[in-house]
Amino acid sequence: MTGLKWSRRTPETVALELQSTGIDVSPSTVGRLLKQMGFSLRANRKAISEATSPDRNEQFEYIAQLRESYAREGHPIISVDAKKRELIGPFKNQGTTWELKPPLVNDHDFRSQAKGIAIPYGIYEPVLNRGHVFVGTTHETAEFAADSIAQWWRYASQNYQDPSQLLILADGGGGNGYRSRAWKTFIQSRVADRYEVPVGVCHYPRGTSKWNPIEHRLFSEISKNWRGRPLDSYETVLKYIRTTKTKTGLRVRARLVRKVYKKGLKISDIQFSQLCVEPHETLPKWNYTIRPRSNVH
Repeated sequence: MTGLKWSRRTPETVALELQSTGIDVSPSTVGRLLKQMGFSLRANRKAISEATSPDRNEQFEYIAQLRESYAREGHPIISVDAKKRELIGPFKNQGTTWELKPPLVNDHDFRSQAKGIAIPYGIYEPVLNRGHVFVGTTHETAEFAADSIAQWWRYASQNYQDPSQLLILADGGGGNGYRSRAWKTFIQSRVADRYEVPVGVCHYPRGTSKWNPIEHRLFSEISKNWRGRPLDSYETVLKYIRTTKTKTGLRVRARLVRKVYKKGLKISDIQFSQLCVEPHETLPKWNYTIRPRSNVH
């Protein structure tokens, strides 16, 4: 009568309420009637998406075109992102595993009790189905992201037919955000200038990061592999990342990065003006190429 569409009352409570009005009914009957009426126990479900950009579809189509073009010409393509940070120590990790006895972990996840933190920065190669994860120990920064990509390029670019160009697919925020001056600055110096390679960058619009290949092709598989296992040391983290495999041939490398990265680095207007960033005609805020400054005359 009131239009109520949900209730926190249990079948037992509903039965008692009805009995107080003279209706004699059991809790099991209440449960059966509720099911007949379409009610069931439900949890919160993530279904309300943020307001998406009107340019979302155009950006997706543009990324698809560039991926096809780079792949056809034999140029490297990588999808990059940082996985959520993990506390190192005897802390609960969601999931279950086959054990004779359950692993014992702390009853609370206090940062002060951790041996350290692990910040996995991942690089996924969709053409070769390979993953590379650099596990940082301090902060997720643009410098950390650029250093990881530079280290990957040093030993992985030779696997491509024509490594004269690089395409990076990245989210719109975090250490590799499209608004980050530091991200563009470090990609310029650590990758484009150092290896004399033009770096094309495409960012996914806000709220669409799950379409970034690294999310469902690499990070999700790593999460499955260490599901239910306490990440009690950096060696454990590296082991589970390195042993992540799929039936489709995914193989993953991992490396621990002890370098200390500082947050809050500011890039001045003068520094930023010295970069060689070439915006694309299509949605230039999300798409641009950073060219080596040695090639600029």
